Amino acid sequence: MAASQNICGARIRQVRRQHGLDQVELAAALNIDYGIKLEQSDISEIERQVRSLRDYELDAIAQVLDIDPIWLLRGDG
Repeated sequence: MAASQNICGARIRQVRRQHGLDQVELAAALNIDYGIKLEQSDISEIERQVRSLRDYELDAIAQVLDIDPIWLLRGDG
């Protein structure tokens, strides 16, 4: 099995669902609010830990989901 490309994908999925957003809506919010152009397939790959995240993407996702980016990375904070 290949190594995971990120450690926060499952937590992103969890919080996204808690906010009642689907992957398309998260991608749209990132584009509208931060000019980050991710497709639904990118969000899916991030959540499945197939795709890595850039630091600015992680920060923007945390802002959209109103969650501490440290929690996304470490599960605490």
